[in-house]
Amino acid sequence: MIHYRIVLISCIAAFSLLAGACGTNKDKSADKPGKEQVKEQSEEDLIRLSAEQVRLIGLKIGSLQNRAMEQRVKLNGKVDIAPSHISALSAMIGGHITAIQVLPGTKFSKGHALARIEDHSFIQLQQDYLVSKAQIVAARLNYERQRQLNENKASSDKELQIAEADYKTLLATLKALEEKLKLIHIDPAAVSAHHMVRSINIYAPFSGIVSKVFVKTGQYIAPSDPIFELIDPKGLLINLKVFENDISGIGIGQLLQAYTNQGPDKKYAAKVVSIVPGIDADGAASIIAKLEQPAPELMNGMYINADLDILRYDAEVLPDSAVVAYEGKSYVFEALGQNLFKMHEVRSGTSADGFTVVEHAGFLKDKQIVAYGAYSLLMAIKNKAEE
Repeated sequence: MIHYRIVLISCIAAFSLLAGACGTNKDKSADKPGKEQVKEQSEEDLIRLSAEQVRLIGLKIGSLQNRAMEQRVKLNGKVDIAPSHISALSAMIGGHITAIQVLPGTKFSKGHALARIEDHSFIQLQQDYLVSKAQIVAARLNYERQRQLNENKASSDKELQIAEADYKTLLATLKALEEKLKLIHIDPAAVSAHHMVRSINIYAPFSGIVSKVFVKTGQYIAPSDPIFELIDPKGLLINLKVFENDISGIGIGQLLQAYTNQGPDKKYAAKVVSIVPGIDADGAASIIAKLEQPAPELMNGMYINADLDILRYDAEVLPDSAVVAYEGKSYVFEALGQNLFKMHEVRSGTSADGFTVVEHAGFLKDKQIVAYGAYSLLMAIKNKAEE
């Protein structure tokens, strides 16, 4: 509904003229009670202005329009997280937990050490790597020697093939052991007979928040056992409930403004990415929206609200300034010609983008309606009624 501004000086002057005009008309009617004047005075919803009054008020005339209106609906739901952004972190190799460096709710950066595990198998893996590294030197030399002998017809093809197979097998074994060491964050170049590590760190694969801790210090974990549940805030979603009467006005890509109960003034822009098919027992459907920007302060499972403008229907509307309110009722003014205006009570609906829906407005069709200056007319006609 229209929000009234402070009345301008010109409008005040117009009210003065209007009041004077009403008094003048009253005096004249007492002297010359013409038929038309008696009719005007008996009609409480009529007001006639002079040309000067029309000019001062700045009256503008319009008409009823048909326009696609949007209605703002308030939704509620919960913060959710996309399955692709929830990770169960485990170790690539079994071992005993010797240190846990985070708690549930801890924020971390990519590469941050979250825990430490220890096991003799780490030492065995490094030993196997060093043994294979030493064996491959001998295997490569034997393969080169057999190749030269074979070129000189001093050894059989079979001996060359065996030497080549042994060399390539050790080469593959060494490469596999090297990759295993890298997977558990041990630098193969740093491994030597004089330097081996017995424990390794479990590092964060991305920046995020620790949601759950599944282990305790001293516990043995297998490679398949989860150690932490990690959440990437970039995957935060908003799961909202929409009544079935409103769901038809919502589409993929539509924008909304979300906010929490604790901070209603802080808005989070989000975009509808999914509409879940089906209506639940409460007559509501679910829509899923994705935040336009990461919001680490929002947590999985938190209650959240949202404002969404939905396309409702083609409605008959007037400019906001044409629909005025008085004592809980809404009015518009019809221009009858010769500066005569008639007040009509109407039922107003939603307002958006400077227009107000007028419900059951068929009787106003093809009529000239005051688009600007209706408030001045309202005040004038109410002042006249009080005289």
